[in-house]
Amino acid sequence: MKLNRYIDHTVLKPTTTLEDIKKLCMEAVEYDFAAVCIPPPFVKLAKTFVGSTTTKVATVTGFPFGYSAIEAKVAETVLAIVDGADEIDMVANILAIRNKDWEYVEKEIATIMPIIRNHKKVIKVIIESGILLEEEIVQCCQLYAKYQVDFVKTSTGYAEKGATVAAVELMRANLPANIQIKASGGIRTFAFAKELIDAGATRIGTSNGVALMKE
Repeated sequence: MKLNRYIDHTVLKPTTTLEDIKKLCMEAVEYDFAAVCIPPPFVKLAKTFVGSTTTKVATVTGFPFGYSAIEAKVAETVLAIVDGADEIDMVANILAIRNKDWEYVEKEIATIMPIIRNHKKVIKVIIESGILLEEEIVQCCQLYAKYQVDFVKTSTGYAEKGATVAAVELMRANLPANIQIKASGGIRTFAFAKELIDAGATRIGTSNGVALMKE
């Protein structure tokens, strides 16, 4: 298992500095990580740091709570693409999910997907699995499968509960094989990362990528 190619090397804290971004990108290039995942204002800078390497630049939209308007998520997505982002990690509207407003949830992804596909980008939809009921996770998987998103992602890392093996297994059981799973939130050891990969995750979002590799 080439663990490095599973890792989205991540820094999303609101106190992130330019030096943090440079360090993150240099580590990602050194270890040949799949991507760096960074705040939107740093996308252009990160692109210059990773250059023509195989490490992609991912950023977030609707982060971290997901309840910004669809129009706001559209604007964030377009700006991220203009700045050079390869991958968009979008927080779904968790309020709508918890209130069973599936019509709104569907409208959101139906509005965003054409932008993603027209620009040949990758989208990872964050559903915050740690605070959802099992039936809500299943319904999310069914809805996002309909729109052929690239990844469904467990967590932002900002909720009280992050990735779990059980959530990844449930998602894998309810997603078609072509839709991947990104596990994130609280992944600090190689053993836990491997458990999540064995359960079906194909990306690991973590700020501890280097530590995992050294393990």
